[in-house]
Amino acid sequence: MTHATRQETASRIRALQISAIVRTNDEGLARDAMRAAVQGGFRTVEFTLTTPRAMALIAEFADDTALLVGAGTVMTSEQARHAVDAGARFLVSPICDPQVIATANELGVVVIPGTFTPTEMTQAHRAGADFVKLFPAHANTADFVRSVLGPLPFLNIFPTAGITVDNFVEVLRAGATGVGFVRPLFDPALMRDRDFPAIEARARDIHQRLERARANDLAR
Repeated sequence: MTHATRQETASRIRALQISAIVRTNDEGLARDAMRAAVQGGFRTVEFTLTTPRAMALIAEFADDTALLVGAGTVMTSEQARHAVDAGARFLVSPICDPQVIATANELGVVVIPGTFTPTEMTQAHRAGADFVKLFPAHANTADFVRSVLGPLPFLNIFPTAGITVDNFVEVLRAGATGVGFVRPLFDPALMRDRDFPAIEARARDIHQRLERARANDLAR
């Protein structure tokens, strides 16, 4: 299978704008919940490496060429290499580790390290990060993104924590390159009950809200 280039992956992430991120202690639950998210319209999917057999899940979903599959909670260069071998096309971390960034650059995949301050974001960008994950959440994510991009418009900010179904459009309009959904999509109660139709409905609602926002923005 021919892999997309790093630039093609980055462009796709920008175009899709929304990512589904699953974190659970149950491999089967992760699989079924992510399938529900895909059925609801998500095409960028991320399996955190804290999930059992995450590499196998990455490989399984990477077989679907319609999906852009990534690995989350990547903490070491070794994990980065294993994830890419499994089929991950982007690597996400809650921290900014220059070695992980360098490994991703060497492997030709997109890397999204975790950052909290404008200084950390700029350092990650200079180290070769394609995007910067905003983590943890600020009190008002949209206002924070807007404030940072004022003097630092070259940053590609990708918030995950603090993103909700109700605020994600505002965050995108504030200038975020994309947003990731964890608990607002994979609600703990729905996951506990294995209510996959409800997860699919949430995914569909998020996707429809994004499409409406795009249509409204084009109409202005």
